[in-house]
Amino acid sequence: MTDTVNTRRLALDVLLEVTEHGAYSNQVLRAVLEKYQYMEKYERAFLTRLVEGTIQHMIELDYVIDQFSKVKVKKMKPVIRNILRMGVYQIQYMDSVPDSAACNEAVKLARKSGFSTLSGFVNGVLRNIARNSGSIRYPDEEKEPVLALSVRYSMPEWIVEEWLNAYGMEQTKAILDAFSKETPITIRTNVTKITPDALKEQLKAEGVTVQTLEELSYAGLPYTDAYHYAFAISGFDHLMALPSFQDGLFYVQDISSMMVAEAAAPEKSAHVIDVCAAPGGKSIHLAEMLDGTGSVESRDLTGYKTGLIEENISRYQIKNMTTKVWDATVPDESAEDTADVLVADLPCSGLGVLRKKTDIRYKMSRGQQEELEALQRRILDTVCSYVKKDGIMVYSTCTINPGENQENVAWFLGKHPEFELLDMEQIYPGTQVGDGFFYARLRRIS
Repeated sequence: MTDTVNTRRLALDVLLEVTEHGAYSNQVLRAVLEKYQYMEKYERAFLTRLVEGTIQHMIELDYVIDQFSKVKVKKMKPVIRNILRMGVYQIQYMDSVPDSAACNEAVKLARKSGFSTLSGFVNGVLRNIARNSGSIRYPDEEKEPVLALSVRYSMPEWIVEEWLNAYGMEQTKAILDAFSKETPITIRTNVTKITPDALKEQLKAEGVTVQTLEELSYAGLPYTDAYHYAFAISGFDHLMALPSFQDGLFYVQDISSMMVAEAAAPEKSAHVIDVCAAPGGKSIHLAEMLDGTGSVESRDLTGYKTGLIEENISRYQIKNMTTKVWDATVPDESAEDTADVLVADLPCSGLGVLRKKTDIRYKMSRGQQEELEALQRRILDTVCSYVKKDGIMVYSTCTINPGENQENVAWFLGKHPEFELLDMEQIYPGTQVGDGFFYARLRRIS
């Protein structure tokens, strides 16, 4: 697999699946990398960066192309549109690729894709951009702040506008800057099978670079226990091929997500219900905290989703967990007043995890976000009755949208005076550790 055109062909196929068929880039890219495992490591890295970078910068790339093409991006054939996006990304962001190579390989790719008649068009647009890359005109931030930030950070205008209204210019730019940077993969030690120190040494023996949170200067954690059992890892090729992963010695989980179990803080022998649990990371964390006592019931909407949880229960050899297929919007009388701890990590817009799932920004709309806010309220209204008196409910999302977070908590407390708010935390990318995340901890008082 040494022909770079083939690598670009794979990148083009992934981009077409994402942009034309609504697939998620991380899922398609993972499938391609698994299928072509014989690729050299540098080719896998090139493919990954080209796909992820093109998607991450897509609004900006389209803006640039439109300045140098008589045919606007929206009017182009999908194959040509994505070949040009890939070419401009290489010119603008991949210093290791000469401009001439980016242009030539794009022309070859157009021809091999059945568009020989448009290869000259591709060549002309890309070479024009390469010659004039230093004089590209961008929107003025003072005159058109929403458009300027949208183009600069490739974030849809409605999201930029919403964040500017909620957070102001300085914090919005800090959040957008954070989404433009790579974030390390963080893992949580399976303390039922190995100590953090022993895991660190085993990972190093497997050729993995391991860093503690202190070494990364992570700050702003609401809880500090994660400093003891969480690490950032890098320098590996196939994560799932690592013996330590196959043996269930760690769980891949963002540091912000680990805060849910820390906030819930179940006491030994507690009964925990996790109502939207797949793939099970938070449930497993809670089960580990119970240290073999109590029980965790992990629920989700379909058998497929609970199957994912069961796979993880098996891998991590968790004994005090069960699963249940259940629609969280439907009341379950058998669960009423049974939970010492209830975790409601609910479906959300996902706008806090754009570093890892960059194409969410192009799939979400303001209307869909409002539908999710209503769904979250419906679920909270349903599942709160499962909490015992003096029990704890933790509501969490992986978004930074106030409507799904603080406003939902205010609505819930207004409707349910039998609960009191103990604390809540909005974690912002760029200002605190980890992904954007929110949780609220509430106690049932009557």
